Parts: sequence; structure tokens; C-alpha cells
Amino acid sequence: MRAMQFLSPGKLRGLAIDEPEIGADDILIEMRYLGLCGTDLSIFRGVMPLVSYPRIPGHEIGGEIIGVGKKVAGRFGIGDRVMVSPYAHCGGCLPCRIGRFNCCEFNETMGVQRDGAMRERIAVHQSKVFASKTLTFQELALVEPLSVGYHAANRGRVSEVDTTLVIGCGTIGLGVIAAASRKGGTVIGVDVDDTKRSMARKFGAAHTVNSAHESVIERIRELTAGEGASVVIEAVGRPETFRLAIDAVAFGGRVVYIGYAKKETTYDTSQFVKKELDILGSRNAHNVFPVVLSMLEKKEFPFPDLVTEVFPFDETQQAFEYWNEAPGKVTKILIDMRTV
Repeated sequence: MRAMQFLSPGKLRGLAIDEPEIGADDILIEMRYLGLCGTDLSIFRGVMPLVSYPRIPGHEIGGEIIGVGKKVAGRFGIGDRVMVSPYAHCGGCLPCRIGRFNCCEFNETMGVQRDGAMRERIAVHQSKVFASKTLTFQELALVEPLSVGYHAANRGRVSEVDTTLVIGCGTIGLGVIAAASRKGGTVIGVDVDDTKRSMARKFGAAHTVNSAHESVIERIRELTAGEGASVVIEAVGRPETFRLAIDAVAFGGRVVYIGYAKKETTYDTSQFVKKELDILGSRNAHNVFPVVLSMLEKKEFPFPDLVTEVFPFDETQQAFEYWNEAPGKVTKILIDMRTV
């Protein structure tokens, strides 16, 4: 069968690989759509420290079950439309022992530390598969990145009494905004791109801030009577936005980091103590896939609007080049795996 592989930064190639082996607890999935995420773009740019080359990318999956192992639960059947949790966990490290499998010390995410789903078919353990009777394959490919944002909102303990500032309104940031707006309170989205700020409003942001043309700190003070946001969630991954989160959060507030800063970041650490902040990381997603699937099934927000472009499999190289050249124009690119 065919697959697409990163040979080196900026260079992909199609290749033939073996068919997957199916264990008794495995589900065989035919790929329909595959989402490209910020991690994939970092791999393309050669700035993702967790990846080695060559690597088959891809972990945002919308596919169809075409085979099941003999021990697979009866709730799965041939023809079911599914998405996949792409994270591995060892079961023995401290996070696994306390049930926080998403931050397993030895996690290997599909398409990052191990080969991913940009191939015709994949075999996945049934515990990692989630089905929907109503979502399209494109919508299923959106579930994983939206779940990353939803998990970050949970990490920030967002509630109806909070003003939540979300820095970065890409797909993951919009997942945060959707989750935070569902939980109540006031949500503020920050981005440099007009289209993404408009999308943030569609997904529940009461206010948006153009960080390229106005002071985020001044605007947040205006919106919060000078107090700052009670929760700030950073979904960009830049030193300046890491620091902005600390400056914008209220005394006694919570800061959640999703993004990976590509450079070392310096802080005025006195703010950590003066504000008595909770500073939290948020990695992958945990126990939220069913909630996010339900959110999409109920059509609570215009999720199909997230898709900026769809490229055929053989134009994956062009898809990355398009995104790399105009990142502000892209919310989500999907690869049509039916064209393999």
C-alpha cells in the first residue's frame, strides 16, 4: 500500500509499505481524511525536536472500519466511521499509574515519535478508536485537535465565573474557545489574523483582540475592569506569547501552556509569586474524545468552517508548501486519502 513520508525537513515522498498486521484486539481502518496540524508543519520546517527522519506523518484521523480482530468489542462493526486517539502509553510510569495517560513519560504520538497515519490503512488497538454514527469523515478528522484544546480548558479549570483569554485562534485555540464558552463565563480570543478572529467569535468568543495592531494588555484591562483574565491559555508557542500570558493573567489566576516555544523563554519570575499563579502545561488530550464527538454531533458550532483547504494525497508536498508560505491563511488543511 502507499504512504507519504518526510525524508528530511521540507521534503516528502510517496512510497510503498507493507500492509498492517491485525492483532486480536485491533481494528483495521481505511483512511478517508487526514488533518495536518502545527506539529506536522514544524516537522516540515525542521524545528520539531521530538521527531527524527524519515517519518510518516499524520495523527488527525477520519476513517472507516474495514476489519476487526477476534477479540474486538461488539460495539464496533465493519463500515463504522471512526477517529483515533494517536497517543501511546506505557502503563508503568508515574503518570500512567495515576491515570494521566496523556502525559506518559514514554508517549509516542503517531506521526511524531513513531510513524503515523498518512497511509492507505492502519491497524489500531480498539481502546484507541472512537466511532460516530452521524459525523462525516472530515468532521472526524477535526476531533483530535479540538480535543487538545478542550483538555487545556479542563486543565485551566475554566468555569462560568471566569474570563478566559485564549492566545492563538488556530484549530487548537478554537477548541479551547469552544470548550470555554460551553463552560460559561466570558471568552476573549487573541490573534493577528482577521479571519481567525472572526472564527473565534463563531466559536463562542465574546471579544477578540488584534495583537498586531493593539495592546493586548491594555485591551484586557479594559475588558476586565483592570483585573486581568482569570485564566489565560496559550496556543501559539512563542516566547513573547508565553510572557504575554503571565502579564495578562489576574492575581490568583491560572495560566495554561499548550504551545511549544521553539526558543528558550525568559520571565520576570516575581510575577509568579506576586500573583500566586497556577502555571500549568497541557499535553495531548485526556478523557475528552467522547465529549468532543458529542459536541460536533450536536452541531454546537460551525465545525466544517474550520477546513481551509483539502488537498489530494499526491499533493501533500504542495499542501505543506502552501501552509508554510501563508500560515495566517490556514486554520485546517485536510488530505483526501481517498485519492491515494
